[in-house]
Amino acid sequence: MKLATLKDGTRDGRLVVVSRNLSHAAPAPHVKTLQAALDDWDTIAPELEALSARLDEGMIAGTMAFSADECLSPLPRAYQWADGSAYVNHVELVRKARGADMPPSFWTDPLMYQGGSDTFLAPTQAIPLADESWGCDLEAEIAVITGDLALGSTAAQAGQAIRLLMLVNDVSLRGLIPDELAKGFGFFQSKPSSAFSPCAVTPDELGAAWDGGRLHRPLLSQINGRKLGQPDAGTDMTFDFPTLVAHAARTRALGAGAIIGSGTVSNRGPDGGPGKPVDQGGVGYSCLAEVRTIETIQLGKPQTPFLKRGDRVRIEMFGDDGQSIFGAIDQAVGE
Repeated sequence: MKLATLKDGTRDGRLVVVSRNLSHAAPAPHVKTLQAALDDWDTIAPELEALSARLDEGMIAGTMAFSADECLSPLPRAYQWADGSAYVNHVELVRKARGADMPPSFWTDPLMYQGGSDTFLAPTQAIPLADESWGCDLEAEIAVITGDLALGSTAAQAGQAIRLLMLVNDVSLRGLIPDELAKGFGFFQSKPSSAFSPCAVTPDELGAAWDGGRLHRPLLSQINGRKLGQPDAGTDMTFDFPTLVAHAARTRALGAGAIIGSGTVSNRGPDGGPGKPVDQGGVGYSCLAEVRTIETIQLGKPQTPFLKRGDRVRIEMFGDDGQSIFGAIDQAVGE
């Protein structure tokens, strides 16, 4: 099933079940918010699934037309948002851009940072940008939403706790990152509010594309209508989602509604190198930092600018039937 949160004048919005083709929606019964549903998932999920089936069969009268413009983030705020960096190819490239070495442990122990989860951007809400010199960048990712998970849970237990998946634009301010990391305390100002797809979907909705740990579909990113990348989210993912979730739960319990991100989706080229742009026959990239790193390696300096006010970012994933799975993150910059 597909779930979304509509604007209703309140902070946490109104939970709706969305049809598979994203055309219509119906209010969730007996629960108002997605967080409330996650808190009582074993009871509420079967009711939502039954509603979803009736919705797709056209058996519900008076449904509402569904529009991403009317959506908040599926979880407008969350108790936990932790973003991993599962595609080590991306980590390696971005560290090269900063002149930083790549420790061998990065291939065996996931990177993860704790992001701000109190003010997520809606999927079509503009990305605030007070200063273009901050180097605004998109990062196209996948995320999972978990149920309750005990401290020290195994990867197998973590996999069983995955309730929903969604897309992410983990906005980064690249110009602020080096000085923040140099302080030794990690990201804060350089990681402003993230945006998530209009819909969060249950794993069964993904069919064979979801293998229990990885989502094997291309993730499409565009800037101003031009394709930036279409890497496969299941390829070159060094750490799968159960591993990432278990990593987050190593020293703390996770509460229902915790969001764990994959990090920027990134594929190597067929030769094991950094890959090529889409217009050169490659699968492209999911952020501008990778583009700029490759340009620096090949040309001596970056050629592609970071996002400017008025630019538009679109992130989306399609099924084999050509239908959008999660709906699109579609954001203008600085408006």
